[in-house]
Amino acid sequence: MTELFDLPVDSAEDVAERREEVVAQVRDHAGRIARELALLQGGDYGKQTFETDDGEWTVKYEAGDLQFLLFEGRRAETYVVSTHQPPDPEDLAAALADYDAFVAAFNDYVRSLDGVLDDVATDFSEVASTDSVVAERERILGRVREVADQMAHQLARYEGGDYGTYGTRVASNRWELKWENGEASYLRVGGEGGIYLLSQYQPPSAHDVRNLAEDVPAFVAAFNDYVDDLDASLDGVSL
Repeated sequence: MTELFDLPVDSAEDVAERREEVVAQVRDHAGRIARELALLQGGDYGKQTFETDDGEWTVKYEAGDLQFLLFEGRRAETYVVSTHQPPDPEDLAAALADYDAFVAAFNDYVRSLDGVLDDVATDFSEVASTDSVVAERERILGRVREVADQMAHQLARYEGGDYGTYGTRVASNRWELKWENGEASYLRVGGEGGIYLLSQYQPPSAHDVRNLAEDVPAFVAAFNDYVDDLDASLDGVSL
């Protein structure tokens, strides 16, 4: 029985080394194709498939570097280049028999793009300026902020503390002024998910400003009534 374990075992080292050499050469060559595709497609990553008579070749790249090269033939699917295990030597040989056809398909694709942009017009229309709209919006919102800051200052004096809110209804909408350190933090119309007429972030649209600015006087009037009620609540108190 021990004679069985004395049988010679052939080494696969030569085949494995040759496979590594071939795959390294393919990786280098197909890597050039990946870089050209990245230039054409203009992104950090992507993939594209090319058809030949014997199957399909798919190139995937990331940051211009080849991620994998897949050959899908009639009999087998072979990752000629990948980040995982190397291909079977027989499958690799079968795939590489079609490699020249893959390169030719890629070259045909590139040549098909020659002149495709030649007749594209670049004499574009002049772009309209938003300067006047932005200036008018800033003027209106600047005035709204002045009024809101005055209200915030009065609220801070009355309520004390560093921050607070005042809310009321105007024209069926909920208006809420949040103040912080005696200044307006935001003025929101419509409750949660509503429109921020004033905020620390982006300004509202010109349409929203137009629709809401005309209700600001009513909001101020409601605030004044609120203050008058506070004043009246102390009438008759004597010490």
